[in-house]
Amino acid sequence: MAVQIAIIGGYEASAPVAATAEEVGAALASAGAIVVCGGLGGVMAAACRGAKSAGGLTVGLLPGRDPSAANPWVDVVIATGLGEARNALVVGSADAVIAVDGAYGTLSEIALALHAGTPVIGLGTWSLTRPDGDVDTGIVPMEDALEAVAVALSLASARS
Repeated sequence: MAVQIAIIGGYEASAPVAATAEEVGAALASAGAIVVCGGLGGVMAAACRGAKSAGGLTVGLLPGRDPSAANPWVDVVIATGLGEARNALVVGSADAVIAVDGAYGTLSEIALALHAGTPVIGLGTWSLTRPDGDVDTGIVPMEDALEAVAVALSLASARS
């Protein structure tokens, strides 16, 4: 069975952030991974666009009930009707998560993934500090999209 990697990030993305997400999506697809995301715009659309450019399969779990809200690069649309609670499904269906930039929704997905023991790789995303002031090392920070994909695939394989 193919590994499933969630790409999470904001609904809106600057051009550099979108380029990073697109590169991540293409690299994952080239490696044979299924790209899972929230199915909307911004980082999600860029990741799906990249995956499709490399012949990959994309899955979008939408917050609403309208399948037409999915970005045009989503192959499998799942209109959950769950609102932001769908974030649990996005990360719950992944063998690893790559967070690209992101807002509070991304932060919630990071927290859910870490709580479940799912590896999280961060590209210009959140960092976490514990209540005692120590930095939480759950997010593996990376600078390079291709390196992030390699680490995500390695960590996902280790879980299988």
